[in-house]
Amino acid sequence: MRGKIINAIAAIILVAGVLWWFSEHGQSSPLPALKPVETSNIPTSSNPRGTVQLEFPSAKYPETAQHIKEAIAAGHSNTCTIDRDGADSNRDASLRGGPTKKGKDRDEWPMAMCAEGGEGADIKYISPKDNRGAGSWVGHKLDDYADGTKVRFIVK
Repeated sequence: MRGKIINAIAAIILVAGVLWWFSEHGQSSPLPALKPVETSNIPTSSNPRGTVQLEFPSAKYPETAQHIKEAIAAGHSNTCTIDRDGADSNRDASLRGGPTKKGKDRDEWPMAMCAEGGEGADIKYISPKDNRGAGSWVGHKLDDYADGTKVRFIVK
């Protein structure tokens, strides 16, 4: 055991000496440069899977995709924290005061299922087929993710 400790200390001293020599002789470190870490993808206790990237299919749901792009450009977040239990109250809050239009759905961004949704959400009138299809598609894609998971929407 004593021999292992002495070997470990010797290795540390050797590495420290090499690093000192490089710094004293104007050389860059002999160690490879570290790549930056995308911290939003690191799981935490409140978001155990990290941020999920979801590419939204613009070709399939063009009206919803356009609305998401416009709402993000206007300052709304591209990231949603899943909160299914809050969806009904968020929908009520976001649509309150916005009249219905015959043949149109009121699409909200952030979506009602997002903790960021609710009062202050961006509302746009779009076709029911596009709106409901997009909602079903997103719901299906996120079925396996728990509430609290962060989802970054990428609309191309």
